[in-house]
Amino acid sequence: MQPVSEIPADRAEQAELVNNDAPAHPSFATALRYWLKLGFISFGGPAGQIAVMHTELVERRRWISERRFLHALNYCMLLPGPEAQQLATYIGWLMHGTWGGIAAGALFVLPSLFILMGLSWIYVAYGDTSLVSGFFTGVRPAVVAVVAYAVIRIGSRAVKNLATLAIALAAFAALLAGVHFALIVLGAGLLGYLGSKVWPENFRAGGHAKHGSSAQRAPAAIIDDHHDILAHTRPSAARFAVHLAVGLALWIAPMAWLYATQGWHGTHTQMAWFFTQAALLTFGGAYAVLPFVREHAIHTYGWLRPGQMIDGLALGETTPGPLIMVVAFVGFVGGYQATGAWSGAVWGCLVATYFTFLPSFLFILLGAPFIEQMRGELRLTAMLTGITAAVVGVIAHLAFFFGQQVFAARQPISQAWYDSVDWLAVSVATVCFLALWRWKADILYVVLVCGALGLLARFVL
Repeated sequence: MQPVSEIPADRAEQAELVNNDAPAHPSFATALRYWLKLGFISFGGPAGQIAVMHTELVERRRWISERRFLHALNYCMLLPGPEAQQLATYIGWLMHGTWGGIAAGALFVLPSLFILMGLSWIYVAYGDTSLVSGFFTGVRPAVVAVVAYAVIRIGSRAVKNLATLAIALAAFAALLAGVHFALIVLGAGLLGYLGSKVWPENFRAGGHAKHGSSAQRAPAAIIDDHHDILAHTRPSAARFAVHLAVGLALWIAPMAWLYATQGWHGTHTQMAWFFTQAALLTFGGAYAVLPFVREHAIHTYGWLRPGQMIDGLALGETTPGPLIMVVAFVGFVGGYQATGAWSGAVWGCLVATYFTFLPSFLFILLGAPFIEQMRGELRLTAMLTGITAAVVGVIAHLAFFFGQQVFAARQPISQAWYDSVDWLAVSVATVCFLALWRWKADILYVVLVCGALGLLARFVL
């Protein structure tokens, strides 16, 4: 896959990129082409997708300045839900108003929805065959390595001192003790806010990892640091009321239809309600959402088996789009296993995706005008510091859970612990982790290579 920074822009845009003057404002059609392309090439999880957007929108096309980009990112990181998709929605809204935000957010998701729906069908239809099971046997240790690498990558940015380290460790311990995920996140945000008043030097967020060199002189951007406030970005009570009313209607109408056709305890009704909760109560991005989804999809509703959740994450890592699209896999497989019909699987996939992403659009369209008026307000970053520190502990807990599932030998030889460990899986995960951390290998290639090795082992061993 050719990196987005190496893909040439449209001919009409080439002239915009050759001088240091602010380029011309892109047309809505030009923006649509970019957001659609992003939906197909956005591999690498939230960090990779944010880096891709930064490279293209800040450095290459200069649609938005570095500070405006990071300001939008900070707000999206405070929100529950997928921050990369919300960031695309925010920038699309900045560029072209309400419809620009809706188009950017939707096109960021739709390609991965259809790709993952097809892969989920293959998984359900052929998951018990030697080819598919062999592929996932090789992929599962790689997924453990990917999550462990996420702990290091995010922790290096979020854990800067003893205070944030304590929050991360407390979050990990709290999850082990069974504390509700939402309480952990809210508590971390409160600690960050209070800590900024008592120990401001420990809770003053320094921003996220930079995706470009701010030391260099930044060329002018369309949406620059000192850009005049656009009419559609000003807070408006009337616009707020309209967006809220439409958003609630888009939630109530399909929920009422599911209730009328299936009843409250119907599989798809329960999926709609659960993924609404997941969208509203889970903070910190996809890796932080997954423990909440995994716990309820496996233990509360019984939609999946533990190994299937790992397989879903593997598919999410190998497809473009936000990693939280694993919910489409959960909905598809859970819908099929609950109803025994392909129509139930497709409806489960669509319901899970719709109710997961709908709140994200509402958060941006309702909150972004007020956030734009608060640029430069440092108090906003205090809760972010606490939440992102807790997210490190949450992701570490996810790696711990996946490791338990993958590294346990199927048939222990004896009671000794070293005989009950699948050392081949441990070795594969270790090599994958080193490839990601030491040699900066691409996540997609690591997962695919491990899948190919799993296929080979299926026929050789």
